[in-house]
Amino acid sequence: MQEKIKVAVDAMGGDNAPVEPIKAAVEAVNENPDIRVVLVGKEEVIQSELKKYTYDQQRIEITNASEVIETGEPPVNAIRKKKDSSIVVGMNMVKHGEVDAIISSGSTGAVLVGGQLIVGRIRGIERPPLAPLIPTEKGVALLIDCGANVDARSSHLVQFAKMGSIYMENVVGIKNPRVGLVNIGAEEEKGNALVKETYTLLKECKDINYIGNVEARDIPAGVCDVIVCEAFVGNVILKLYEGTSSALVRQIKKGMMSTLRSKIGALLVKPALKNTLKTFDASQYGGAPMLGLKGLVIKTHGSATSKEIKHAIFQCTQFSKERINEKIKEHILEETN
Repeated sequence: MQEKIKVAVDAMGGDNAPVEPIKAAVEAVNENPDIRVVLVGKEEVIQSELKKYTYDQQRIEITNASEVIETGEPPVNAIRKKKDSSIVVGMNMVKHGEVDAIISSGSTGAVLVGGQLIVGRIRGIERPPLAPLIPTEKGVALLIDCGANVDARSSHLVQFAKMGSIYMENVVGIKNPRVGLVNIGAEEEKGNALVKETYTLLKECKDINYIGNVEARDIPAGVCDVIVCEAFVGNVILKLYEGTSSALVRQIKKGMMSTLRSKIGALLVKPALKNTLKTFDASQYGGAPMLGLKGLVIKTHGSATSKEIKHAIFQCTQFSKERINEKIKEHILEETN
């Protein structure tokens, strides 16, 4: 029997709060009997929204948090001053073992700072990266880092590669995942000082399947399973990926509706096209976990809908079941010894 998991969901975080986080919580417990959710935020607001749904009331709890950290607030100050915010309260629940994970669509900066200052890093981890799954022609790939460390060193990127390999093998089920380093060319001598130094270090790693440099244009084709880069580059890749996908879908729809013939053709290809586009819907893969923390913290998009947040909740069950944090700890301990 699957082990039950308890997940805190920040009900106040994101553009669509509290509607979408609460809807996600209800959908998650209705679909999976092994999940319990704690909605963290303003109790009266959450109770009012929950009245719209039918669900097992024993499996959704509310923890009151009177404050909300807004997107534009300086993250460090917000975490330190707003002790009763939904993010801080939820992070402390993870720290004290009251829940197995927290999911938030709120301020990325506050989630990153809270993860490090409150939940804390695994001993030996230099920097915890944000690592979302992105769709490719061959399935999914892990983009690591996409927003947490814009001034990373080569040693950080090496740890990203190792943590990403552990995640992809145990959560996604890809044996001996291929690791690629984002660069402006495939040749070893290409790139800036950070990339060149990282290339040399990764080539010496015997515990990962390093395939060398990868160019951004090759990422959608699925040339590797773990895409290693520092956060500035990773965030640009992620945002361009999302923007290009949205623009492409809009243009396809526009073209199909342009003439009577194209409209007739659209009716014929609609089922196949719908299935194809579904594989490139990133929301079905959940959010971006912060790897290397003592507990699980997952960041979803600020504009996340219930679909993305629900899948992030399911993501937590797999993360917990496969003991990802424990495996990262064991790996770091082996290296230290």
